[in-house]
Amino acid sequence: MTQRTRTIRNVAIVGVSTALLAVTAPVTASVAASPSEGLAWTACEGSGIDPRQQCATLRVPMDYADPDSPRIDIAVSRIPSENPEARRGTLLLIPGGPGGSSLNDPSGKGQKLPQDVLDAYDLVGFAPRGLAPSTPVDCGLDHGDLATSKLRPWPAADGSVDGNMATAHRMADACAANGGELIRHLSTANEARDIDRLRAALGERKLSAWGVSYGTYVGAVYAQLFPHRTDRIVLDSNDNPDPTRVARAWLAGHEQGVEDTFPDFAVWASKPDNPDRVASRAADVRPLFLRLAARLDREPLPWPGANPEELNGNVLRQTMLDSLYSPSRYPTLAKLMRAAQQGTVPPAPAAPPEAVLQNVAAVGAGTLCDDVAWPTSKAVYEKDVAESRAKYPLTAGMPRNAMPCAAWPYPPREAPVRITGRGPSNILLVQNERDVATPLIGARKLREAFGRRAVMVTVNSVGHDAYLANGNACGDRTVSRFLATGQRPDTDTYCA
Repeated sequence: MTQRTRTIRNVAIVGVSTALLAVTAPVTASVAASPSEGLAWTACEGSGIDPRQQCATLRVPMDYADPDSPRIDIAVSRIPSENPEARRGTLLLIPGGPGGSSLNDPSGKGQKLPQDVLDAYDLVGFAPRGLAPSTPVDCGLDHGDLATSKLRPWPAADGSVDGNMATAHRMADACAANGGELIRHLSTANEARDIDRLRAALGERKLSAWGVSYGTYVGAVYAQLFPHRTDRIVLDSNDNPDPTRVARAWLAGHEQGVEDTFPDFAVWASKPDNPDRVASRAADVRPLFLRLAARLDREPLPWPGANPEELNGNVLRQTMLDSLYSPSRYPTLAKLMRAAQQGTVPPAPAAPPEAVLQNVAAVGAGTLCDDVAWPTSKAVYEKDVAESRAKYPLTAGMPRNAMPCAAWPYPPREAPVRITGRGPSNILLVQNERDVATPLIGARKLREAFGRRAVMVTVNSVGHDAYLANGNACGDRTVSRFLATGQRPDTDTYCA
């Protein structure tokens, strides 16, 4: 996840990733093909990819409602099945985000799949519409607005949302001025339509998929719009599909997600043999964090080279949110807490090039705001933030606050897709019990919406991304068996 095309939710607007990651040259392709022509595969450009990976470009309509709409490019990649005699079809790797790419995933996480799955499928990745090297979009945001703690709507120290509303208007105005026509067509439904064009271009009657995080919503929308084009669908770390709120529900989910996962961090951060130990007892970690955040609200520390160039309370809170995505990231938060206790700061975190951040932020804003209308009244956010701060002090009201969508100048072009139980029963949900970004409470909403179409495997584990990542062996076996053989548990299952 260190390549330009894997820069995911933390630099998108709602985000489900963490620290800003180093990036390398993008994988691109120079040959375009229409669905009727198939795809012209060529060697991929870029570094750090499997030499077997091939690249192509798919042309799709910018506006599916307009037959004469201009065409845009979708960058696509694949690694063919390792055993053509055992090949079943295509497994599409659907990225998180919005603003994430799976273009390098056939070379990356796809190679973690067991051999019988690698034999069964061509692994296919793509950069969703708007995300380079697909036809890109850019809002030209101010440098300060690209800070992760600004892209997430943390209120002021006193709970005021005035600054957040001003930021929302500034960012929305920039997207309207610089995003071009494409910014108005970045929706989950359009990404699902792009996927079906890709299915046709691949020559597949049906498509299997592994969608992660926001990709679970994309996969759910695809399965709703094109149910009989689906084969075996795995949705991993699942978003609440509430059609009245969409991304507002995802953002709100961070309240419970942090409450679910912070206790695991507290246990780890209080272990006697931990070199990054912050407290002697797990019960002391939470009050220590809250005290540090409050102190940094009052007395921020200079942090040269960071964005913003200070360690304030909201930067600490954002680091907490980022670090709870995986236990492997706990040291980042612990080290920052220890430094703050001593009145110092660690080296400034690395960030991708600004052009990458601009592109990812624009895709995130466009998709979230085009999917559903958000409230525009400051009073709505003031009320919600006050309630959230009182009940969930760790997240300080951020999950119910205003984002650029509160000032978005374009109404949604279509209603959000309502996920239902209509269609084949071929969906497997896998979900960690303690997930900061897509909590179990929201995953259960998606499971309920699918009805008989789905079975859910709940994994006794902590972290975001379950299958072959932060889950456990039982969950991994269950998903791998389904992809390789089609065998699913008869009922919802718990993997202890």
